[in-house]
Amino acid sequence: MVSPPAHSIAAIGTVLEIAGSSSQVILDGTALAQLSGNPDPTLANSGQVGSQVKMRVGSTWLIANVRSLKLLGDGSERIAALIDFLGEGDEEKLTGKLYKFRRGVTRYPTPGCAVYPVSTPDLKQIYAADDRAHIPIGMVYPTKDIRAALYIDAMLGKHFALLGSTGTGKSTAAALILHRICELAPQGHIVMIDPHGEYAAAFKNNGALYDVSNLQMPYWLMNFEEHCEVFLTTEGSDRQVDADILAKCILMAKQKNRLAQEIGKLTVDAPIPYLLSDLTQIIQLEMGKMDKATDTAPYLRIRSKIDEIKADPRYTFMFSGMLVADTMQQFLARIFRLPGDGKPISIIDVSGVPSEITSVVVAVLSRMVFDFAIWSRSEAKRPVLLVCEEAHRYVPNERNADGSSVGRILSRIAKEGRKYGVSLGLITQRPSDLAEGVLSQCGTILSMRLNNERDQAFVRAAMPEGARGFLDSIPALRNRECIAVGEGVATPMRLLFDSLEDGKRPASDDPLFSQLWKETGGEEQILERTIKRWRSQGR
Repeated sequence: MVSPPAHSIAAIGTVLEIAGSSSQVILDGTALAQLSGNPDPTLANSGQVGSQVKMRVGSTWLIANVRSLKLLGDGSERIAALIDFLGEGDEEKLTGKLYKFRRGVTRYPTPGCAVYPVSTPDLKQIYAADDRAHIPIGMVYPTKDIRAALYIDAMLGKHFALLGSTGTGKSTAAALILHRICELAPQGHIVMIDPHGEYAAAFKNNGALYDVSNLQMPYWLMNFEEHCEVFLTTEGSDRQVDADILAKCILMAKQKNRLAQEIGKLTVDAPIPYLLSDLTQIIQLEMGKMDKATDTAPYLRIRSKIDEIKADPRYTFMFSGMLVADTMQQFLARIFRLPGDGKPISIIDVSGVPSEITSVVVAVLSRMVFDFAIWSRSEAKRPVLLVCEEAHRYVPNERNADGSSVGRILSRIAKEGRKYGVSLGLITQRPSDLAEGVLSQCGTILSMRLNNERDQAFVRAAMPEGARGFLDSIPALRNRECIAVGEGVATPMRLLFDSLEDGKRPASDDPLFSQLWKETGGEEQILERTIKRWRSQGR
C-alpha cells in the first residue's frame, strides 16, 4: 500500500498552547472522522489517546503523543488534546517525508502551527531500530508490520523491569525476551532465579537447569551475615552475643583448612571450605571453657540449630558432608556459564528449597554474581545478567522489609551493578511492593496491564515525563501487550509481543476449571503418590 505524500494529507488541527513537556492542540472532529475510514491503520487511528501527531517547524517534523482529549463546549466539533513531545525527525524536501528520527526536541512549534496525522511510513521511521545491536520482540500498536525492538546494550547496561498483573502473559514475555537474547548472544552469561519452577520447560534446549537435586551449593560460600540468618534463632541483644560466638567459631573452623594457611589475614567472610563437624566441635570446646550454666545457653542454641539443619534431608543440597571439597571454581563455572557451551542461561529453580532459607539461597547467588564482578575487574570482562522473577519477594519495600540480606544485595546491584558489568532484570506483578529506589534504577520499563491503582501510580512515578500519555493506557492493555519506555527503546511505544512456540513457553498456564472439573478417575492413586512425595519432602 503506497501512502500519499505527507504534505498532501490535510491538517487535522492547530497548536493552541506550548509548554515544556506537555502542550495543547485543537483537533478538528470532522477531519478526524474523514480519516477514520483510511486504509492505513495508523492514519485511521489519528487523534485517539495514545496515537501520534506531527508538526512542522522549519525543516523538521516534531512528533508528539496524544495524552488526553476533551470536547470544547462551543457547539463546534473541535477537540482539545493534551500532547507530550517524543522527538523530531528531518523532513525530506521533495516528498515531505520524515527521516532520521531522534529523541528530544530542539525547537518547539508556535501557537497556530498546523497539526498533521502520522502515517505508517512515519511510524516505520520513528520505531526503526538503528545500527545498534537489538532484538525484535513484537509489533508496534496499531500496525501489523512495524517491528518493535529492544536495544540490548542500553537495556542490559542500565537494568530493566518487566511488570504486569497475574495472567497478562508476563512469564511468556520474559521467556520471549530471554530467548531472543540467547539467540543474539549464544556465549552470554544469564542467571535466572525461578521461584515457581516455570522456566525449566522453556529453556530445556538452550539452558542449564538447576534445582535442589543438582544445584550442590556449598554452605561455606555464605558470608557471615548469611550464616547468621541460617544458624541464629534469637533477636535483640541475645542475637549479638550469639553472632560474636558464631563469628569466632567459624573463623577457627576455617583456619583448619590448608587454604587458610596461604592467606595472611583470614576474615570470617572469606569463602574458605570448613567442616560442619569441626564447627560443632569447636562450639563444644568453647562451651567447656564457660563457668556458669547461663553462659553456655548461646553455645547450646547455635549447636542444636546446626545439628538440626545437618539432620534435615531438605537441606542436603547445601549442607551436605559431600560439599566440603574446594569446588568454588566448578560451581561458578556451572552457574555463570563460563564457558557457556551454547547454553547461555542458568535456570535456578528454588521452588524445592525450604522456605526458611529461600532468601538466603537467592542472596548467596546474587552476591556471588556481584562479588565475581568486583574481584574480576582486572580480567577480561564477562558481564552477567541476573534475572529475578517475583522480585517483590526478595527486594520488598520498607513496609514489608524483613531485614534479610537478599534485599540489600539486590538493591546494591541495582545501584552499582552497571559499573562492574552486572545487569539486573526484575520481573514482578506488584511493583508497589518493591523497594522504591530499585524500580527507579531500571533504565527500561516494560509494563503490561496493571489492575491495581497503587501499582499504576508507582510505575508512573518511575517513568520519564514524555511517556505519561502511554501510561494512562496501562489499565486498558490486552494480554501480551505492553508499554515499553526508557533507554532500551527508540521512543516510548505500545507493542504486542510475538507469540512463542510451545516448546519455548514457561509452564505457567492457568488451569481451565470448566474442562478439568469434568474429568474424573484415578483419584486414589493421585492421593497416594502425592502423600508419598509430601512425606518424603521430595518430588
